[in-house]
Amino acid sequence: MNEKSLSSISGYVLLAVGLLLLVLPVFIFMMGAQSGSPVLFITLAVLVFLTGIILLTGLSVINPNEAVVTTFFGDYTGTMRQNGLRWVNPFYSKKKISLRARNLNGQTLKVNDKMGNPIDIAAVVVWQVTDTAKALFEVDDYTLFVQIQSEAAVRHLANSHAYDNTEDESAEITLRDNSGRINDVLEAELNERLSRAGVTIIEARISHLAYAPEIAGAMLQRQQASAVVAARKQIVDGAVGMVEMALERLAQKNVVQLDEERKAAMVSNLLVVLCGEKNVSPVVNAGTLYQ
Repeated sequence: MNEKSLSSISGYVLLAVGLLLLVLPVFIFMMGAQSGSPVLFITLAVLVFLTGIILLTGLSVINPNEAVVTTFFGDYTGTMRQNGLRWVNPFYSKKKISLRARNLNGQTLKVNDKMGNPIDIAAVVVWQVTDTAKALFEVDDYTLFVQIQSEAAVRHLANSHAYDNTEDESAEITLRDNSGRINDVLEAELNERLSRAGVTIIEARISHLAYAPEIAGAMLQRQQASAVVAARKQIVDGAVGMVEMALERLAQKNVVQLDEERKAAMVSNLLVVLCGEKNVSPVVNAGTLYQ
């Protein structure tokens, strides 16, 4: 079922006519009291009064970003989106539905990521109704439907991606390192899930992401160890490059001729100086190269 537009007319003139029909029976009663056949005037007054009530029931006030869905004996007749005081068939059943953007602040969920690690994750979803017919007739309660499907989408997102690249180095998208791309994935999945309810996702973002408390300490130590290893690797790579450059420059300038043993000793000393965590105190050799 898709939304279809329902044409309506301005209700201001019909409002005036309806109010007039509610007041007119008073004068009819007065005329009937002065005439010789009051029953006829009473019947006419009642009919005029009922006509006024029926006309007024066809009026609807539609605020900005609101719509009115109408049905006629269970048959969907259309949706009015025009703002202001509008009038349609008085026998239509009418129900208002908001078209404003809404926030869904999801609860923090404990789920397992792709590698099986328990994590706490939550998301904030901004959504709005774009198809009123689907929202009212395709699902039982579209607000509850959005809430449950959003939770299911967050769980599926967490199960499909690793927390970071620590265990899955080949992962292109992780929950922590690629927040922009992971939000796009979440938004696309929510739009797919909620399209049947006539709901469009404006924005979806991960609002909370952390390891579960039972493994948070161990994972923090692991991340710290990985950071230390990465830093030491970078230091060693730089030190090896500096040693190679020093040996090449000494050979090119012909400063000193070193045999393999002295080269090994020089490499060892340079690596100790460059890779040490503390400043090294040099020892000055005042003798020959071999003493």
